[in-house]
Amino acid sequence: MLAASFVLVVEVLENLAFLANASNLVTYLMGFMHYSPSQSATTVTNFMGTAFLLALLGGFLSDAFFTTYAIYLISALVEFLGLVVLTIQARTPSLMPPACSRGAGAAACEPVSGPKKAMLFAGLYLTALGVGGIKGSLPSHGAEQFDEHSPRGRKGRSTFFNYFVFCLSCGALIAVTFAVWVEDNKGWQWGFGISTIAILLSIPVFVAGSRLYRNKVPTGSPLTTIAKVVLAAAFAGRGGAQSSSNGAVIDRAPSPTGSTDMKEYCKPGDICFADAEAATEPSQELVFLNRAVQRQQRCGALSCTVQEVEDVKIVLMVLPIFFSTIMLNCCLAQLSTFSVEQAATMDTRVGGLKVPPASLPVFPVTFIIFLAPVYDHVIVPFARRVTGTEMGISHLQRIGTGLVLSIVAMAVAAGVKRNNVASSAGMLDSAAPLPITFFWIAFQYLFLGSADLFTLAGLLEFFFSEAPARMRSLATSLSWASLALGYYLSSVLVTVVNSATGRGGRRAWLQGERLNHYHLERFYWLMCVLSTLNYIFFLFLAIRYKYRNAGVIKG
Repeated sequence: MLAASFVLVVEVLENLAFLANASNLVTYLMGFMHYSPSQSATTVTNFMGTAFLLALLGGFLSDAFFTTYAIYLISALVEFLGLVVLTIQARTPSLMPPACSRGAGAAACEPVSGPKKAMLFAGLYLTALGVGGIKGSLPSHGAEQFDEHSPRGRKGRSTFFNYFVFCLSCGALIAVTFAVWVEDNKGWQWGFGISTIAILLSIPVFVAGSRLYRNKVPTGSPLTTIAKVVLAAAFAGRGGAQSSSNGAVIDRAPSPTGSTDMKEYCKPGDICFADAEAATEPSQELVFLNRAVQRQQRCGALSCTVQEVEDVKIVLMVLPIFFSTIMLNCCLAQLSTFSVEQAATMDTRVGGLKVPPASLPVFPVTFIIFLAPVYDHVIVPFARRVTGTEMGISHLQRIGTGLVLSIVAMAVAAGVKRNNVASSAGMLDSAAPLPITFFWIAFQYLFLGSADLFTLAGLLEFFFSEAPARMRSLATSLSWASLALGYYLSSVLVTVVNSATGRGGRRAWLQGERLNHYHLERFYWLMCVLSTLNYIFFLFLAIRYKYRNAGVIKG
């Protein structure tokens, strides 16, 4: 835990650097780059989606060619470079589009274009590349510091993932309060400057733990192993002699490792909690892949071991779980786009203080900071005593809880009929704040923040613990890739909804010069229905899933 503590401190700084801009970027694009609300939302979701999707690249390079240590340092320098570009543009008026007014009767503002647009997107996507590499390497680097072969090590690793989300939230809290206030009141050059300094400071903090780190040696491309097993199984066909071995066969269990009632599952002659390397026959899941070893392909480029076949099976079995979490992250994408834009049109005063709209995430972030230690030190020990298992609450149970909370969040968001207030007050075309408090928006932040705590920590630990050792960084990156695809899906949904609802000369749900014209409540009800269908799909998968680390070797 001492080595992992350096990773936790780095995560505070890294997430501060990322979210200080991402949480408020939509207002920067609208106010200074003169994008429309829908253009700003799409640009932000594409930026954040790309950043999280590039985590797959960071994870792949960490597993195949470099260490997680090296990938973090390279990625931090790339993000630093991107933030420097954005800072220079924000503090140089000649690199920004001309200032203009959006008031009634004013000429239309021209969005940023040409070299200025190129500079904006160069800075954004250099930052995204750096963020992706960090997300793909940092969580697995911290988790590698624990001994997975001892109960104490596995419990320590579980605690690490809980506190990783805790530290992520601490960085987010500073970002959405102090950094956002600086951006709105002192200028965006100072906001980008804070991010630049934070990511720069994270490098010496990370390097300070070098003497304590355990670094996994890269073992080559995991994609090569996957391709080899799939091709070997395909080319084997249905003919050929079956392997006649009567050796040990892997049989997985429906609960995570360390269950105290596994004696009911283990029979005489079984070796419980053994690794796949102890087996001479593959498991009975995804049996079509067993042909890769059962056809006696012991030589040549397509020669496969039982271990390799089992590794590929694990990857294929966790992918459906990965796909079932994308809809949740599509809901989370709303917190960075339409939710911020809605709050900007509402009364954000709390007594004599005016709260910046981009500071709304302070509600879920504060709740996560409070809940994460309570979950790890109170809820999990209680669940362990009640269930008699090492985990207490399984990874899939945590993820399922998050999915349910996302459904509730979308229903709550749909209940805020802000445009009805604008219509009744005669303010559809007004830029003045509506007579409705922004606390109505805070409820959806609270539920989605809670969903994020349960799902993200659960996903990170699920993918790391289930994945083969040679693929762990890549597998852990799936947690961030799910976020990426959720942001992309949000952009696609906006386009599809506008196309479907704007036919016949009608105004689309999410179109208009001002947000007061948008029918966001209808869009959120659609998200609620889709999230419910997605949860049913997840439930079907979770009930049938069998955990790798609870595997039993049937002797």
